[in-house]
Amino acid sequence: MEYDLIIVTGASSGLGEAFAQALAVRTSRMVLVARRKQRLEELAETLSKRQAGLQVMCVPCDLADATQRKQLVEFLREMPLGRTLLVNDAGLGDYGEFCSADEEKSRRLLEVNMMAPVQLTQALLPRMLAGGGDIVNIASLAADVFLPDFALYAASKSFLASFSEGLNIELRGKGIRVLAVCPGPVHTEFGRVAQRGGYDRGDMPLKKWFYTPIETVVSGSLHALEAGKARYYPSTKVFLSSCILRHTPLWVLRAVLRMRPRRVHPTDSSSSAS
Repeated sequence: MEYDLIIVTGASSGLGEAFAQALAVRTSRMVLVARRKQRLEELAETLSKRQAGLQVMCVPCDLADATQRKQLVEFLREMPLGRTLLVNDAGLGDYGEFCSADEEKSRRLLEVNMMAPVQLTQALLPRMLAGGGDIVNIASLAADVFLPDFALYAASKSFLASFSEGLNIELRGKGIRVLAVCPGPVHTEFGRVAQRGGYDRGDMPLKKWFYTPIETVVSGSLHALEAGKARYYPSTKVFLSSCILRHTPLWVLRAVLRMRPRRVHPTDSSSSAS
């Protein structure tokens, strides 16, 4: 599917960057959104050299800041009408007990993971209804389960997945496809940024086996979007994990999660989120 405009948030690294790389051939105009201006500009230069005629616009924006989000919305509303793809990839995590969470980091997580996708979607829907378009929201396998030590993140991704499912039904008859992508662990900068001092996830069994390559997540997501799917799990192992999570009695899940691999180093136990 070709688009007149593609917008990717969280485009400075990880899945967002990979989506931008994969989608550059599908449009003549792309908007890259993230906090790190230099990384956006480097990516824009790479894409422009690779794809003749591609116009790449970099919009440095802290999506946790309501004022900056408003400025981004106003900028996007000035774009010429046409078929539009919005990829809401930007996301934040915070690994550690909620009782010791930093209030500002919690607020930022909710703003980026929930408010930003909602606000951008609401702002762009009028142009999509007029000229066509699609929406890809990067949720998580965590959307299917409550997670101690990652409670706020899992809840925010559950919100995003549910929001996507509702929109998918609302907009199906209007020619707008909405996809919630629910990957398991992926090798990006997310885990490092989400980690707090004093907390360690521990050595989870089959952890390396469970990771999904970034390229698989991106290519599979775009195929799922073309197929009109509402939700996509980017590997058989992630899909089966979702099935197990959704069909396991809550009391069993609670018992299992109480035995989760974790530890707090005494010397760092007083550390809060950074």
